[in-house]
Amino acid sequence: MSKAVMLHNPRCSKSRATLSILEKHDIEVELVEYLRNPPSPEDLQEMCKLLRVSPTAIIRIKEARFEELGLSLEDQRSDAEWCRILHDNPGLLERPIVKIGERAVVGRPPENVLKLLGLKECR
Repeated sequence: MSKAVMLHNPRCSKSRATLSILEKHDIEVELVEYLRNPPSPEDLQEMCKLLRVSPTAIIRIKEARFEELGLSLEDQRSDAEWCRILHDNPGLLERPIVKIGERAVVGRPPENVLKLLGLKECR
């Protein structure tokens, strides 16, 4: 199986739980601490394609920063603009996101990562 790339926040319990599932299944993981090293807008657009969602689907709208920026999901912005906002404000990015090969999932709940592994439940 390909190595997993995981957008990770070590302070997030869901992120840690998702990492634990990957490790239990002996999956090699490249951790990307996205708060320190935000993905480029282009990488975020590619991630959205793999997730089959628009960028607004991976925005944490309940974060105070979302309101501070005066954002609304009703804003008429392009996907590229939303990805730029996520790059500039990585704390708004839903986490964790795990990519294996040409597929990706948001690890909320952490068990979502099992879909990438072709499993139904954690062993």
